[in-house]
Amino acid sequence: MSRDLEKQTTTALTVQDVQDETTQAAAIPPVHSAPADNKPPQRKGLPPDHPMHPSQFAGDRFERTPLLTLAGAFCVMFCSFGWINCIGVFQQYYETHQLAGYSDSTVSWILSLELFFMFVGGPFVGKVFDNFGPRYLLLAGTFFHVLGLMMASISTEYYQFVLSQGVCSPIGASMLFLPAMNSCISWFLKRRAFAFGVIAGGASIGGVIFPIMVAQLVPRVGFGWTMRACAFLILGLLIVANLTVRCRFKPRRTPFSVQEFIDPLKERPFVLLNAAAFIGFVGLFIPISYVVVQAGTIGTSVHLQGYLVPILNAASLFGRTIPGHVADKVGRFNVMTVMTLMSAVFIFAVWIPASTNAIVIAFAALYGFGSGAYISIMPTLVAEITKDMSKLGVRNGTSFAIISIAALIGSPLGGALITACHGKFWGLQLFAGLDLLLAVVLFIITRVALVGMRVKVKV
Repeated sequence: MSRDLEKQTTTALTVQDVQDETTQAAAIPPVHSAPADNKPPQRKGLPPDHPMHPSQFAGDRFERTPLLTLAGAFCVMFCSFGWINCIGVFQQYYETHQLAGYSDSTVSWILSLELFFMFVGGPFVGKVFDNFGPRYLLLAGTFFHVLGLMMASISTEYYQFVLSQGVCSPIGASMLFLPAMNSCISWFLKRRAFAFGVIAGGASIGGVIFPIMVAQLVPRVGFGWTMRACAFLILGLLIVANLTVRCRFKPRRTPFSVQEFIDPLKERPFVLLNAAAFIGFVGLFIPISYVVVQAGTIGTSVHLQGYLVPILNAASLFGRTIPGHVADKVGRFNVMTVMTLMSAVFIFAVWIPASTNAIVIAFAALYGFGSGAYISIMPTLVAEITKDMSKLGVRNGTSFAIISIAALIGSPLGGALITACHGKFWGLQLFAGLDLLLAVVLFIITRVALVGMRVKVKV
């Protein structure tokens, strides 16, 4: 009898430890009613065979299918966000080669369109994911992403780069990353933020490898074969992703309804969270897009400029994994707020006064670490305030569609500020820093809406 009692007690403690992560089958209770130990109240009524019961999340036990899904999602992020993370290299290359006659702001529209189309398809992709699962989306995304890069390899005119690299390729990428992330959510609960940090690390590694590939191959084989080599690498990794990514939840087909995408906007936490994300994304990619160009104005060699983006993305690997692990322990909103604040501080304290190669390199590394958590933790924040996980695809899609507008205007706005400041970068740098500070304020407001004025609360 004593052994049975001990076993029951251990099981109860295990369930209690992961109880606060459950996001369905009960309304999220107000955290200001939390007990003194700062843990949310237990949510009762979930039978052990319920899909949202903590015991059903096999990823927390590192079983085979979740780990294969994690590996496939890693490949997806390598090929989607990893490619997007090297936009700073293309900004500098196009300005000095094929598109040398165009202004900074005009060239940046190609790269902004990449971000825009990668995110704006979120509602459509999310709905298809909820209805049919990840399989067809991954197949279509692989085709369009690779096709766009192949077409970019033979492009010579501005409009051709816009259509191939700015439209076709990111449309394919949008069909890849959202199904991969949502599939991972279905397998992990207690270790969710850490899992997202791991797959987002794929974006960091891709952001290291692709710029170095471009820098080393262009002088040897030319721009066209460089783009085709990148496309073939992406194709191989996406074949792996198509074979491994699986979602735990069975698709539930429902008719398309615009109201589905409007309903989340009636929830105050969802609106506040996306307002913070929108403001943050306006400034987030500005340093990534312009750090290479700005380095050239202080005398940084062309050889070293080619390694600034890889340095930034290498540091973001740690920024995407370590904060994700910490977020599972101390709260995702808490970590997101701190990391966004760090990114703003690095802009003001390091990038603006940068006048030597060493300081520019230090900024690239520090900003990579600080900003790395933004993309990896953001989807987990949406999941945290989602009650019905079967609608997570639609809600994440709505969130990314909102973010797409910010991604579209950020870099061109930065280019316009350079022109307005007569080629100087202080206006762009000041804007990016102030923008991230405003995002910090909005994240704090969102946190207050969820838990009140309590400071020592895991949220």
